[in-house]
Amino acid sequence: MTDYRQLTQNEIEILEGNGCWAEDWANIEVAEGFKPYNFHRVVFYGDIRLGVFNKEVEVSKGFLKRSGINDATLRNVSVGNDCLIEKVGNYINNYTIGDDCYISNISTLETTDDATFGEGSVISVLNEMGDGNVTIFRDLNSQMAAFMVKYANDKLLWQRMKELIEDELRVSRPERGVIGNNVKIINTKDITNTVIKGDCEISGAARLAECTIMSSKDASVYIGTGVICENSIICDGCSINNSVKMQDCFVGEACQITNGFTAEASLFFANSFMANGEACAAFCGPFSASHHKSSLLIGGQFSFYNAGSNTNFSNHAYKMGPMHYGTLERGSKTASGAYVLMPATIGAFSVCFGKLMNHPDMRNLPFSYLMAYGETMYIVPGRNITTVGLYRDIKKWPKRDKRSKLSKKSIINFDWLSPFTVGEIVEGKRILEALRQASGDNVTTYNYHEYVINASSLRKGLKYYDIALRIYMGAVLKRARKEHFLGKPTEKIGLGPWTDLSGLLLPQTEELRLADDIKSGAIDNIQQIIDRFSYINDHYRDYQWTWTYQLILDYYGQDSLTDELCERIREDYVKARRAWIAEIRKDAEKEFAMGDVEQEVFDDFVSKLDHEVDYEE
Repeated sequence: MTDYRQLTQNEIEILEGNGCWAEDWANIEVAEGFKPYNFHRVVFYGDIRLGVFNKEVEVSKGFLKRSGINDATLRNVSVGNDCLIEKVGNYINNYTIGDDCYISNISTLETTDDATFGEGSVISVLNEMGDGNVTIFRDLNSQMAAFMVKYANDKLLWQRMKELIEDELRVSRPERGVIGNNVKIINTKDITNTVIKGDCEISGAARLAECTIMSSKDASVYIGTGVICENSIICDGCSINNSVKMQDCFVGEACQITNGFTAEASLFFANSFMANGEACAAFCGPFSASHHKSSLLIGGQFSFYNAGSNTNFSNHAYKMGPMHYGTLERGSKTASGAYVLMPATIGAFSVCFGKLMNHPDMRNLPFSYLMAYGETMYIVPGRNITTVGLYRDIKKWPKRDKRSKLSKKSIINFDWLSPFTVGEIVEGKRILEALRQASGDNVTTYNYHEYVINASSLRKGLKYYDIALRIYMGAVLKRARKEHFLGKPTEKIGLGPWTDLSGLLLPQTEELRLADDIKSGAIDNIQQIIDRFSYINDHYRDYQWTWTYQLILDYYGQDSLTDELCERIREDYVKARRAWIAEIRKDAEKEFAMGDVEQEVFDDFVSKLDHEVDYEE
């Protein structure tokens, strides 16, 4: 802990000789080793603490200035070691500033009474005019937010969570604004009631008020020109730039928000990218993206999703070449105008559209296309399982996680086939088989609610669903053998339906258990909720094996998992995988024949498909 002392008379005289003035020199304390020579035209009010100022500060690449304070007014401020503070147009009031900071050409940096630093606000997502359903605070992640939204109507549970968050904030909220170490703030007008963690750069921002910026050395935050951010939290590794306007928002790890995007009462979680458009009451889970000026994300849940504009849908059914976020994520639209029904390509929330919202059972035909011809709506079940787009999604998403290892608050499960999605596939297959049994094979179309399924589409859907099931069972069995947990499960956790909390895939029983533990008081602080999510994720493979073991027995009509059955599953897995790759190859050839893909790109993609046999064993 730094030892402080009062100024000597000689130091006061030097400061006064440099144009400095103090309301009361006795209220200024300095660290041992302090030298007064690098202070010019500084006015001091209230209680002041100053470190030592011996080093040079790099203000631009290759341009070093001596540390110190010049042309500034400070009131009730603590400044760490080797900072450079200069050209403060108005004042710095009630702030603690860390070491090695560079603050230049700002107007006001101030903490006022009753500052919240953006924490504890209750916002309403999904319904912009509804009651608040999410409390934003620094440790919020996509799972907790999804949990709050899902159980917003459980008043006891929601109130209990709110109380736990408030308890946490009472002990963790600082008494005044804090600037961490190695922070750079330049050419910025107004910063009020804002906590700025270390290694953050703020350059040209217009206004930051009631905010917490969770920057860190391995995941720094950048806030750039023209940004107005009020009552919001910005997490590690984010970039907020180019005239973004944001109010009552939470921005998760490694998000980019830029180019005039505006947002109100919205949540953005890991690796989301937002530009040009706007969001209101939106829940944007991991890997949500919006690029176009005419895109408005309002009152919806999105994840692994790319929002196209009304006239230029940016997702296409066929995509071999390089591209930005997304091919056929949930809720996206294909070049032919077909909606894609995907309850979970890779984790996170499902998105349904229009009439689909009237039929919850529609989500049980996963990985499907929905197309309209005139007044007739057609479903093409399971079609997306065998597209180039899905294949690329499976490969690309883990590589696009830009978060540092130390700043991964939101949990993301990248399994495209999981008990959550495969459970939907099982139900989808059951529905198709029931339709065929009811109407027979000698028909040209089948009716499901008010939707039409062509007979050929139904047969292919059954084929695609079966391919996916055999790939899933074989892959899980292969992992179980490798990790030596092949035997009969000893626990029942994992049986029954699964759910998805914005990236965390879990048995529904565990979600309900968590809710009960919060309401009963068995969980008495917010960290325990976060730890429970982590615990569930850490045991995902155990729960998955329990669920898959039962699936295998049901699928093959057996009572136990014998060596003979294991060999049959392996053989079915290899055949299904090869059939899957063959269908994707046909999809790629179809795209190439359209003339939109260069020969080199096509050859490279096919070469990757050829190497898929390397993963069979």
